Amino acid sequence: MYRFAPSPTGDMHIGNLRAAIFNYICSKQDKSGFVLRIEDTDKIRNIEGKDEEIKELLKLFGISWQYLYIQSENLNFHQKMALKLVSEKKAFACFCTEEELNQKKELAKKNNQPYRYDGACEKLKDIDVLNCNKPFVIRLKKPQNNIGFKDLIKGNLDFKPDDIDSFVILRTDKTPTYNFACAVDDMLENITCIIRGEDHVSNTPKQEHIRKSLNYEKEIIYAHLPIILNENGVKMSKREAHSSVKWLLEYGILPDAIINYLILLGNKTPCEIFTLEEAFTWFDIKKISKSPARFDLKKLLQINREHIKRIPNTKLNEILDLNKDIAELAKFYTQESSTLVELKDKMKAIFSAKDYKDFKEECLILKENLKNFNLPQNYEDFKEELIKRTNLKGKKFFMPLRIVLTGNVHGPELSDLYIYIRPFINDLARI
Repeated sequence: MYRFAPSPTGDMHIGNLRAAIFNYICSKQDKSGFVLRIEDTDKIRNIEGKDEEIKELLKLFGISWQYLYIQSENLNFHQKMALKLVSEKKAFACFCTEEELNQKKELAKKNNQPYRYDGACEKLKDIDVLNCNKPFVIRLKKPQNNIGFKDLIKGNLDFKPDDIDSFVILRTDKTPTYNFACAVDDMLENITCIIRGEDHVSNTPKQEHIRKSLNYEKEIIYAHLPIILNENGVKMSKREAHSSVKWLLEYGILPDAIINYLILLGNKTPCEIFTLEEAFTWFDIKKISKSPARFDLKKLLQINREHIKRIPNTKLNEILDLNKDIAELAKFYTQESSTLVELKDKMKAIFSAKDYKDFKEECLILKENLKNFNLPQNYEDFKEELIKRTNLKGKKFFMPLRIVLTGNVHGPELSDLYIYIRPFINDLARI
């Protein structure tokens, strides 16, 4: 069982989507289930409607799930599990205030030592706990032995008890911390493999320790994905526009192209252009590089152009929404348009009324001759006949002709464009 567990606290970023894609592919490969779990326990940071946006985005990318869980609905389980650990003396009530803990952290910092909980409340007698009216958290006692786990990308990892420490599992308001809720849910949902970002590596031994303390014996295998760097080689921030999946889609990049690029990123693939379904046959999570991958928007745009060419003509005509069969013409323009937004603008410029302030006289002459022109099959015959009819030559022929046909003074070679724009020339002359 695989899972994707986003929080509804902001836009989905490419790191989230990458993890979702990899989990989904692996679940398809070994025919196991795929869980979508909305981790909404951080009520302060949750944004209304983001949970539905997550679901819609996943559907857009062709990712479906067999089971949907809302983490906050498991609160009863989280609290019962915490009480079980307390009753078994594996966890304890901690009455230390934030001020007291901060003082101890500052002292450790002055002594150039990493802060570790000093066990101040661990040995309190039951009667002392009962008689204390101060707010308290529940802490899980640190493990006695090292905690290790298998990582399909990084290999076997091992953590000492001091690396894990006695950490909080239930807050003063009796809600679970991230690690506790996550560990309990993975246990309840029978998750067997977790693929997520490497920023979770330090959380994993804590989650393993929680499940071991609850006597959960089933092994969970992990794959921690290296971070994605921006074009400057720095860890990509959520504040950067193109880290947002929503922004990439609004920019005019196809879901198939985004999937293609994220699978390609830091990976060895048998080909460069492919679909999600094609990746099912050869994807191997173990082949993901251990090193951070650098995001390259230019590369993504190049891949997007290739996926635009793959769109069935009927579908592309629907997307462009000009009530004309212009798919082949649009695909020709991918040589200079990398996104659907650019392509729509390009097609709109061709099929809209044009501004003839440059070469106005020549444009009007060409338009008049092209309205009822019997268009030959090849460009050279077209060019020679039109020059003959209009007596226009050189710059005064080619520049205005390009304006009449495309609305621009610059663009692809007219000889290359002709075969694609030929079906529309008579109509363009009437606009």
